[in-house]
Amino acid sequence: MTTTIKLPKGKNEKRKKKLYAQDIKDRAISIFIGLFALAWIFPIVWTLWSSLRPYSEIRAGGVFSPPQELGIFNYTEAISRMELPTYFANTAIITIPTVFLTLFLGSLVAFVVTRYSFKLNVALLLLFTAGNMLPPQLVFIPVFKLYLALGDLVGDRRFLYDNHWGVILIHVAFQMGFATFVLSSYMKTIPKEISESAMVDGASVFTHFFRVMLPLLRPPLASLAVLMTTWIYNDFFWALVLMSNDSKRPITSALGRLQGEFVTDYNLLAAGAMIAALPTLIVFFVMRKQFVGGLTLGATKG
Repeated sequence: MTTTIKLPKGKNEKRKKKLYAQDIKDRAISIFIGLFALAWIFPIVWTLWSSLRPYSEIRAGGVFSPPQELGIFNYTEAISRMELPTYFANTAIITIPTVFLTLFLGSLVAFVVTRYSFKLNVALLLLFTAGNMLPPQLVFIPVFKLYLALGDLVGDRRFLYDNHWGVILIHVAFQMGFATFVLSSYMKTIPKEISESAMVDGASVFTHFFRVMLPLLRPPLASLAVLMTTWIYNDFFWALVLMSNDSKRPITSALGRLQGEFVTDYNLLAAGAMIAALPTLIVFFVMRKQFVGGLTLGATKG
């Protein structure tokens, strides 16, 4: 024999209203996320669509005209005009050392401010974080003058200006604040008993960092590596203002080779943009498990 418990009429109606309101809220959030996703992906789809059409067709019928011809002719022309090996090599020369130095130095600073107590540890963390918030357009003139002054000091104006190391250093300076903030936030979730056990066992500071803490930072380091590779790879501003030789600039500068003197073929430019974006997509898909794992583990750990 089974018995059923009936809620009072007033409480039952109140519960139904609450569930109905929550259902409406969930649907509204889902619709908003869906619209936001469409708004985000629309430029990518439009760029891909434009890259497969000839510019003459767009010029004659407009951007919303039905396609008469689709093909990869824009891609073949873009590849022949962009000198991809040179610009991809320049991009790798800038991106790989920048990501490595940023993550290494950021993890060192995060280790110091979270594992050791001293008067200025919070101020040091705030200083690095605040430096990341400065807009590049605000500081590029002082940086430009500083690079020229340092070049004059050593007797070579191209010591940092028009040099890959100059671009690498400015990227490290700007990205290190964010890396320090993320790594320090993650490191605070690691139990201090691990560090105390290492010090009791006689581990030096370097052993404590390299053999104890650094292996535990692999998930956030992988996530930051993907983000910073994308950010630095897509940078156009610093390479433009700190380099005068076009042959030393990264792949984003190669898109300028696709612009005409009087008329710009935007379909050809779209094809070049898709080619330039391909390596970052490859990096993301190769490291997507580490990227998502680092984000979720950092959010739920502890």
